Amino acid sequence: MKKQKTEGRPVLRSVTAEGGKLKSERKTQLNSVKRGAFDRMKKLFGLLQDGQYPNCTSISTDFEVSLKTAARDVEFMRERWNLPIGYDDKRHGYCFTEKVERLPWVPVTEAELFAVCISQKVLELYHGMPFQKPLELAFAKITRSLDDEERYMLENLDLAFSFRPFAPEDPDLRLLELLTRAVAERRGLRFSYRKPGARRSEVRKVHPYHVMEYEGRLYLLAHDPARGAVRTFVLGRMSEPALTGERFSRPKDFNPKKEFSTSLGIMKGTGDYQVVIEMDAWLTDILRGRRLHPSQVLQEMPGGGSRLRLRLSGLEEIEQYVLSWGTHANVLEPRELRERLGVAARALAARYGDVMRDA
Repeated sequence: MKKQKTEGRPVLRSVTAEGGKLKSERKTQLNSVKRGAFDRMKKLFGLLQDGQYPNCTSISTDFEVSLKTAARDVEFMRERWNLPIGYDDKRHGYCFTEKVERLPWVPVTEAELFAVCISQKVLELYHGMPFQKPLELAFAKITRSLDDEERYMLENLDLAFSFRPFAPEDPDLRLLELLTRAVAERRGLRFSYRKPGARRSEVRKVHPYHVMEYEGRLYLLAHDPARGAVRTFVLGRMSEPALTGERFSRPKDFNPKKEFSTSLGIMKGTGDYQVVIEMDAWLTDILRGRRLHPSQVLQEMPGGGSRLRLRLSGLEEIEQYVLSWGTHANVLEPRELRERLGVAARALAARYGDVMRDA
């Protein structure tokens, strides 16, 4: 057992001096520590764990505090955190007298616990993906520092909140790893790609910029030199991918968020449409509080209905939304969208006309 000294400071009591105190009391004491002091003691913990043998003089110099503050920090760590800190006469510094894996307590607020809970739920969405394991290890590292009370609170939050993604895609992990590598190393990519409804695939050679997830599907944003534009590719329709020997530079002003700033979802257009949709009271209640697009303006109307205004570059995705809303929505503008819906309505009427006649 190493001899314990204090370099002339008040004598520190043994590591077991606070052993009988309640956990909640210790937690309160830790949370009462000012953030600057906690950060300082966390660094001091690292020095002790690395076997650096800090003493009050070196602590005072390194952290720019008084000798009294340095001694108080060490005492606090021993008394309140129950850390086995001793003093080595030969090395003239403090050390751990037994192995310590981690800080015994980390102050966590309820808001931070809620954020941890949400992180765990998001982690579940990436089951089977290459980064699932690193995310799980990071989450485990965070939760290891929680005490029993905080773990209990986290378990209650876990029961109170969940995500339920609709039709999540089963990713091709090898393809995803290859694309991630191509994006990170800025290497050209070649693959066969089949457009929706097409029977045959065509070979595409691109410069991959970004991989993104949208509504349970993975997409690749890549510059297509043959077409002179950034295009969006669904990973599920890619096959025979391979890296090429070509290297490229991604434009400094490339921003995946800007690529879809005028899109309702993932489909980009070249137009400029002012979309106006009248919604009845039922649909207004369904969509109230939801933001479909940054340009959205919702005007409340008499009788509980509303008028929705959007500015979009394409009509494909808003058309699908309106069709799903059925008779609860009435498109006022633009005329192009009304015409598209009219074509769809006539096709549906022809397909289900026999049912309508029987009714």
